[in-house]
Amino acid sequence: MCDLSGYTRMMSERLADLTQPQRDRLAFVELRVRFIGEIRRQDLVTRFGIQSAAASRDLALYKELAPGNIDYDSKAKSYVLGPDFRPVFDFPPERVLSWLTQGFGDGEPMRLKAWVASESPSRLTHPDLDVLASVTRAIHQECPLGIEYHSISSGRTEREIVPFALIDNGLRWHVRAFDRKSQEFRDFVITRIKRPVVLKGQPVAPHEMSDQDIQWTRIVELELVPHPDQPRPEITEMDYGMRDGVLRMKLRAATAGYILRQWSVDCSPDHSLRGHEYRLWLKDHLALYGARNAVLAPGYAVPGRELDGGQG
Repeated sequence: MCDLSGYTRMMSERLADLTQPQRDRLAFVELRVRFIGEIRRQDLVTRFGIQSAAASRDLALYKELAPGNIDYDSKAKSYVLGPDFRPVFDFPPERVLSWLTQGFGDGEPMRLKAWVASESPSRLTHPDLDVLASVTRAIHQECPLGIEYHSISSGRTEREIVPFALIDNGLRWHVRAFDRKSQEFRDFVITRIKRPVVLKGQPVAPHEMSDQDIQWTRIVELELVPHPDQPRPEITEMDYGMRDGVLRMKLRAATAGYILRQWSVDCSPDHSLRGHEYRLWLKDHLALYGARNAVLAPGYAVPGRELDGGQG
């Protein structure tokens, strides 16, 4: 077997002989198989508007390029992840996450010339793509995932989780899942997951499914207003596109704390937080009552008791 650099160079040379539309379709094949776990001929037909015969040729070409990457499952009538998968395309994590969560960016990864000059902050952490792929395949296939998890409070533990959604908290990516160890729904930081194993075919109990996650299914309606300490509230109204001085949001209870923290919203009942970063104030902090994730929101406190944030 050739070394990684030699393999990458060989693949680059073979891909260079193909047309750009062909490379885009092959990149789509790899994304589907690696992160969803399967691809059918019809997926290519629907995505690219090509004929069935062309889709069959693309799948045969990808299998020729990387024989160990995909296998044909005659029972399911689809191509599935092969036992010796080695990526042909070098996808940046941001690109993969955009495709998974927003549905775009599934062509060949390339550095394109920007239309206008711009600069955006980069993340300090990125999930390992092999770990992410196992997580997303388990989500798509609706099956449990065996993991080794590392947490600040518990250290290293072996767990089985039933994942159903990715969560971007603004700083890092989590997976929302039922945790069979604690018997509750929790958020797991993807960068803390090691040695994931997709437990395909293992049953999932009704109480482990997403519709039983009260924090996930509950929607909280919040009203954000300019912080009373702001000297020019009309500027804040312009920046956030407020109507009648109010920004109304509907959020899942399971993610509200992440978003309020990301946007530095003062959630204290008496707008007592000080600092230039607090440009917004939560008008009614009681709207968060019962949202376990709210403990992460700046200034928020539940009278008389502490709540577990529900994070693994």
